[in-house]
Amino acid sequence: MAVFVFCLFRQSDLERGCDVKITLRLIMSLLIGTALVVLIFSYLQTRNEEVRLNEELGLRASVLAKTFTEAIEPFLEQTESPGRIRKFIEKFTGHKRLVGIIVYLKDTGLITIPTELGQRDLFRAECENTAENSKPTEVNRKWDGRDVNFYAMPITKADQVVGALGLIHDRTFIVRRIQEAWKSSAVTFSILAFILSATTLVIIRWSVTGPIAKIAEAIKKTASGEELPSLNVSSEPEDIDKLASAVIRMASHLKSVRKTLAEQSRAMNAHGAVWDRDRLRDYLKSKLGGRSLFVVANREPYMHRRRENGKEFECITPASGLVTALDPVLQATGGVWVAHGSGDADRDTSDSHGKIAVPPSKPTYFLKRVWLTAEEERGYYYGFSNEGFWPLCHISHMRPVFRVTDWHEYYKVNQKFAEALLSELPDESPLILVQDYHFALLPAMIKEARPDAKVALFWHIPWPNPEAFGICPWQKEILDGMLGSDLIGFHTQYHCNNFLDTVDRFLESRIDWSTFSVTRNSKTCSVRPFPISVSGASGFEESESVRKKVAALKRSYGLTDKWIGIGVDRIDYTKGLLERFRAIERTLEKYPHCVQKFVFVELGAPSRTLIEGYQSHLKEVEALSERVNTRFQKGNWKPILFLKDHHRQDVIREFYRAADFCLVSSLHDGMNLVAKEFVMEREDESGVLILSRFAGASQELSSALLINPYDIEGTADAIHQALNMVPEERKERMARMRTVIREHNVYRWAAEIVAELVKSF
Repeated sequence: MAVFVFCLFRQSDLERGCDVKITLRLIMSLLIGTALVVLIFSYLQTRNEEVRLNEELGLRASVLAKTFTEAIEPFLEQTESPGRIRKFIEKFTGHKRLVGIIVYLKDTGLITIPTELGQRDLFRAECENTAENSKPTEVNRKWDGRDVNFYAMPITKADQVVGALGLIHDRTFIVRRIQEAWKSSAVTFSILAFILSATTLVIIRWSVTGPIAKIAEAIKKTASGEELPSLNVSSEPEDIDKLASAVIRMASHLKSVRKTLAEQSRAMNAHGAVWDRDRLRDYLKSKLGGRSLFVVANREPYMHRRRENGKEFECITPASGLVTALDPVLQATGGVWVAHGSGDADRDTSDSHGKIAVPPSKPTYFLKRVWLTAEEERGYYYGFSNEGFWPLCHISHMRPVFRVTDWHEYYKVNQKFAEALLSELPDESPLILVQDYHFALLPAMIKEARPDAKVALFWHIPWPNPEAFGICPWQKEILDGMLGSDLIGFHTQYHCNNFLDTVDRFLESRIDWSTFSVTRNSKTCSVRPFPISVSGASGFEESESVRKKVAALKRSYGLTDKWIGIGVDRIDYTKGLLERFRAIERTLEKYPHCVQKFVFVELGAPSRTLIEGYQSHLKEVEALSERVNTRFQKGNWKPILFLKDHHRQDVIREFYRAADFCLVSSLHDGMNLVAKEFVMEREDESGVLILSRFAGASQELSSALLINPYDIEGTADAIHQALNMVPEERKERMARMRTVIREHNVYRWAAEIVAELVKSF
């Protein structure tokens, strides 16, 4: 049967590309299942039949034995009773299936018919037991080469048991009947099992493996670039047909995406192999038709602050991955960056509309600063954004705080930024890039005033799962505000999936997983992963002057002839600074030869210092740093050099060049561009990156030493490994990572976002 069914389906399965092994597993499962059914039902049926026949034979024997005992009891009163009893019972020797009669009398012993009955003593015990207990006895056993039933009944005289009468019936007919029943049941159920197996396989072939074959064919043709197969799905498709339809639609979408990327690739190849500023400018000109980009972000790319004398100003670039990524894009495309003017000299350096041309050295775009009151900044930025949204989205064990007053300020500031942006927009449809969790409400506000605007919202931090997001009191308002965008971008597909799951949980909407889009109130928003990056070229080429600067830096901090580790972070509890310093302490404990030879430099930029939690975290980090230094200090050497300041980018770059390794120990991070900055600054292809697996960058930079920052022991081992890594391995790892970042730099990131956004024109 297995061979027949296999042959029946083998050819079609191969023709449709199905895996024959799967079909065989289905067949074998069905055959084993039906075989068990045959065995169980046959056993039950034959067992019941055997019980029934035995009961009938036993009943017949009991009736016949009773008749005999009643007939021979009168002979017991007479002399020579054994002879008379024998003559009486000999009359019944030809009775059907009765093969022997035994009369046991306590006084005279056994009387058997026929006289030469073989193995007569075999039944003596049953007869004696019956006479002794005054109860009938019935047994089935082998006797004289056949199956027999022996039934014994007491014989009484004057109400006294004087013996027993036993009848031996042939049971061979029952054994034959049971054997025939087994054969009949096995044949019957085998036929039924075959029909069931064949029918089930036909149904599976039509309802399961057929659609799976469609899916496999669609994926295969998508991979090869061929035309996709047509869908022959019924008007009311089953779940498996729905799956086939969804997968083929997804394959169709992927094919479309591949075509778009191929076009982009051709455009890229026309200008060179790697994206750069000129290439992005040319690409965006062709895509935007002369339009400028408008960026809205809380953080400004250039901040002016007063020097210590209070009269002179200095321009600094704040420590921010967002600034690192977007400033080169605006320099390439031109446009306007709308941001909060937070520097104490920003008003003095801006015009009456809060605008200034940047960068200061070679202006290419405008920065428009929005002024916030202390109350607005406290509620919108420090309150809702960083005490509520930030811990909500980061799994770093800090409890979010939501206040209604903060929510009101958040809403009001989003409106203020919307008004500032709208005042700068041209009449033609503008392209707007809204940045991060500070402006979740802004896309819907822009769309309400300018429906023709094309808005992309890029979320720079992780997006939580629906259960975590569910604690936010203003779920619907936030999601509705974000879905005002035409495009929402996250760093990873995982965060995209979390967002779609969240929308599906809390809003009435239609989620199309084949295109990763949300339709709500007749408006569709696409959700895509766009891993952000850096420019891909440091512009800090290896030269004698650079080496002299690095050497001078080492001398000024007493780092000459020392192993150097570097960390560059905002002082934030998500960056894992406490875990980092504990790992350094453990390194010195576990590898004492590193004492006085190793210094870790932490360039920490104070952040959100008005928030009590950040103040406490800073004090805790400082206390831990001081404790480790006090414990291991020898002379002028300290293991941790904690430099708290908003460091200039050129100073950071010099430290990158001086370091033997860079440690990124984020507890949870959307991307973390410090890792990518360090890699791109290493023109010498030396140095080692130690990277938290909980940072989005770890998905691209797999050649780094990946760590769990909570595992202090493992991080200490990674530090030791980095310090002792052979130059050839360092070079190979760094070269791989630099290639990844060069090919997937911030210009390509911007091009992909804009290319996706202009599809909606």
